[in-house]
Amino acid sequence: MERYVIGVDLGTSAVKTVLVTREGKVAFEASESYPLHQPKPGYSEQDPEDWVEGTVASLRKLVAEAGIQTDRVDGISFSGQMHGLVLTDAMGQVLRRAILWNDTRTTEQCRRIEATLGPKLLDIARNRALEGFTLPKLLWVQEHEPELLKQAAHFMLPKDYVRYRLTGELASEYSDAAGTLLLDVTGKNWSEEIAAAFDLPLSLCPPLVESFDQTGGLLPEMAARTGLAEGTPIYAGGADNACGAIGAGILSEGQTMCSIGTSGVVLSYEERKNLDIEGRAHFFNHGEKDAYYIMGVTLAAGYSLTWFRETFASGQPFEELLAQAEGVRPGSGGLLFTPYIVGERTPHPDSQIRGSFIGMDASHKLPHFTRAVLEGITFSLRESIDILWSTGKEVTEVVSIGGGARSELWLQMQADVFNATVIKLESEQGPALGAAMLAAYGCGWFDSLQSCAQVFIRPAKRYIPSEEAVRQYEGLFSLYREVYHATRSLNDQLSEYR
Repeated sequence: MERYVIGVDLGTSAVKTVLVTREGKVAFEASESYPLHQPKPGYSEQDPEDWVEGTVASLRKLVAEAGIQTDRVDGISFSGQMHGLVLTDAMGQVLRRAILWNDTRTTEQCRRIEATLGPKLLDIARNRALEGFTLPKLLWVQEHEPELLKQAAHFMLPKDYVRYRLTGELASEYSDAAGTLLLDVTGKNWSEEIAAAFDLPLSLCPPLVESFDQTGGLLPEMAARTGLAEGTPIYAGGADNACGAIGAGILSEGQTMCSIGTSGVVLSYEERKNLDIEGRAHFFNHGEKDAYYIMGVTLAAGYSLTWFRETFASGQPFEELLAQAEGVRPGSGGLLFTPYIVGERTPHPDSQIRGSFIGMDASHKLPHFTRAVLEGITFSLRESIDILWSTGKEVTEVVSIGGGARSELWLQMQADVFNATVIKLESEQGPALGAAMLAAYGCGWFDSLQSCAQVFIRPAKRYIPSEEAVRQYEGLFSLYREVYHATRSLNDQLSEYR
């Protein structure tokens, strides 16, 4: 009789659950959405109870639609949106809405962290202080809601809170903890030095475990509500990007992933714990034991294309828009686009920079602009590839997932701009599949994540770089890299008119 694992992906807009067989086939999937609260400009919050109710409803729907016996599920694990701050009291009650990864209220707190810690921040946490991270959020609460922080017994990250509600056991794992700025990333423990520097008790931090460690079983009440068996083993899981990497098979040295969704991510597996990338990209713990990943982020990747279509080609299907761009040669007729429409992250952590079209003339039509947007997004991701190359890493193959993997034009463009073979997967479930793989490994189906990946993940097609297009894109990429510096001062001056 078939046995299953379940992967739960707790996103910003919805939770997705997948039921996966021992052969890696997604037998059923379900999802539930929940609201986002933005009470002030720059604020982004959610009610953690909405995550719990959404997860319970999605699991109930998944089990009901699959029609499986409750004891056929061998394990459940999680992927979750990173950085979000959940504060709970000694009884586990939530004290305020969660402050999310895309909340930007904490610029002053980031500057305070930098001034207080100086170079120790990169030495210990291995990442720059950015508004999205958890420590700046804790400091904001400390400054603006001090009485509330005094009531707090623990902080949790989003998926960890949902798992706590399902099991009653408190835990965090390294891949998500790495995004707090409170973790000694290579030492794999909470940093007493960082916590003490800001008068934060280390007791706020939950116990640390590996991503594939069991963290309890399903509570009787939650078993009744979901239709699953009481005591179903639950495993810690990982941050969404770590689980996305696992779900794409990025599990050994030299493997690299490009994920193009609303934002864009270039992520590469790394084993060199003392590698110093000087904060030019993120350096986080992987879901694989004693491994890491380097990650660069383009804030507005797919979002740039969505914005462009809504603004200049409203109602036109993406497929039609991209089909027209296929008739335009690489270089878009001398037109360059920079996708800085909401600021940028890698290699320029700059919230004030804005996008540009450079080189417009009367010969350019809609297809030229569409292709220029695709090329600009891909050039931005190439800057993260360059950071990987600068560490001595060879990038000869890139697994492409997300919206950028749904277009033949864009897949070939990635191969040409990255000068690397680009691989499209047969079936792509992203972080949810990575979470299911952690459960499959945790419950003993496989002796390693790599052996699980060999069964669960299958390449569908390879895109080989064209020598002619590579040469052309190398020249255009050199020009693209100049645009940021050429327009930085102009954008500062224009910000007065926004």
